[in-house]
Parts: sequence; C-alpha cells; structure tokens
Amino acid sequence: MFIGYVLSSEIVRAVSDTPYGPYRFLEKVIPNSDPKAWDGRMAHNPSIHKCGDTYLLYYIGSSFSGPLRPDSPDCCQAQRDESYANIRIGLATSRSLDGPWKAMDRPILEPRPDKWDSQIVTNPAPCIRDDGRVVLFYRSNTPDGLRIGVAAADTFEGPYYRLSDEPVLRFENGDFVEDPFVWWEKDHYEMLAKDMLGGITGEVHAGAHFRSDDAIHWTPMEPPKAYSRTITFENGETTQLGCLERAQLLFDQQGRPICLFAAAADGPGGFNRALNTWNIAIPLR
Repeated sequence: MFIGYVLSSEIVRAVSDTPYGPYRFLEKVIPNSDPKAWDGRMAHNPSIHKCGDTYLLYYIGSSFSGPLRPDSPDCCQAQRDESYANIRIGLATSRSLDGPWKAMDRPILEPRPDKWDSQIVTNPAPCIRDDGRVVLFYRSNTPDGLRIGVAAADTFEGPYYRLSDEPVLRFENGDFVEDPFVWWEKDHYEMLAKDMLGGITGEVHAGAHFRSDDAIHWTPMEPPKAYSRTITFENGETTQLGCLERAQLLFDQQGRPICLFAAAADGPGGFNRALNTWNIAIPLR
C-alpha cells in the first residue's frame, strides 16, 4: 500500500496499491480551520520524511482576513495578495502515515525583516540526517529572481536557524532555480530543482541536478539535466507538459530512488492556462 499526500489548498491523504496509482481519496489531513490560525485557510506543498519512529510532514500555510468571497479575479485579489504575503513553513508529526497528525502551533520558519528572505519562506525541502538533525531548504523572492535559502535544526522540533545568511545556488549568468528536493547520498548532498530560465539544463523548467558537501556550496552534476518536461506515457505517447514541478523522490528500503512525483499540467505552461492538472508519478530506471 502506498500513501499519497496531495497538493491542494488542504492537504489530503490518498491510497494506492502501487506508487504510480490510481489513488483514491481517504481523508483531509490538514484542512482549512480557524482563519485566525496562521495556517487557517491554506495548507499546501507537503513533503513527508521519517526521523526515527516519527513521520514529519513539512508544508506551507497561510491565512487572510475577512469572509471567504466568490472566486473571481475582481473581488478576491486583495485576499490573494494577503494570503501570499503570509506564507510560512509549518510541520505536522505522526507515528504512522495513517495519522493522526499533530501540527505545531506556530510556523517553524518565518521571513527575516531586512534580509534577502524578508518577503516569504515557501517550498520546504527538508533533508533528515541519520543523527536526527534537519537541514531545511526553502525558497524566497527577491528583485533579482527566486532564491534558495538553507536553515537547520538539531531536532525536527527546532528551533530552526539559518545555516547560511545569504542564498545558496547563485549563478553568475543570472539563472535561478526553485522547488528544491534534497537528499543525503552516502557522503554528500544532492538536489533536484526547477531550472527557471533554462540556462542550466538547456530546457526551461526542466529538472537541474546538483551536489554539495556542506549544503551551502553547490555544483551542477554531469549532466546537469535530471529530467525533462517531455515525457512518454505507458501507451507510448510522448508529450511536453506545460508544468512539471515540485519534484520529489520516493526511495525504497535500500535507499534507492524508485519514483519521481511531481505536480503536472497540460497547456502551454502555467497552471492558470491549463485545462488539466494532476499529480504525476514517473518510475525511475
């Protein structure tokens, strides 16, 4: 049995007999709640890892003031802007993937005033070390583009502190990445991230592959391109997806990656221009 946690405004749990689906809905894990709570009206971007006998569900949450309004661009833009500005990173824990999950009362990572990451902290990418330490990568926005930061904690409960005061993965030619996924590979870190401009991999929004010894200084792997938005389905049909992002790996009990999960969309690119969006599972050779 495989448990899936779905990207949505509420984090839900689904189940399948294989990692590739089809999945069927089971329950809401982190639903919308009290709008006064920091995550009362949005829980999104789940990433689940295990530390000892505890499962860790990292996610982003937010809320906004006022009553819920009809979903139209004219009446909701102010609430959308408020919700986006309030995005923080949270953590829920459980001894079982079946739950129950207990979310921490406060965010584990927040923006820092007057720093490069003063706007938002989003898209958590935790790497859980064998000794229980957590290295947590995240994204923030700057006038020069999206940037990746790194924090750490001695235990998953925190407190989380910045491992580097400045962003990591800075490129001289102006390239930048987002949606990191990081894991420890025997004696070094490895990362997948979305190549926003295409200068790293040669394809806009393809997956770039990096390595690091210290989680701060990163170099591209050879080749630097880990995956493409052009995929082949089981029926032999090949297509270029409009979106393939938030990539995360599923590892087997021997620590080998066996499946890449991502948020997908058809269309020319951009979820707001897609006819269909879904979570995709791509088996690895």
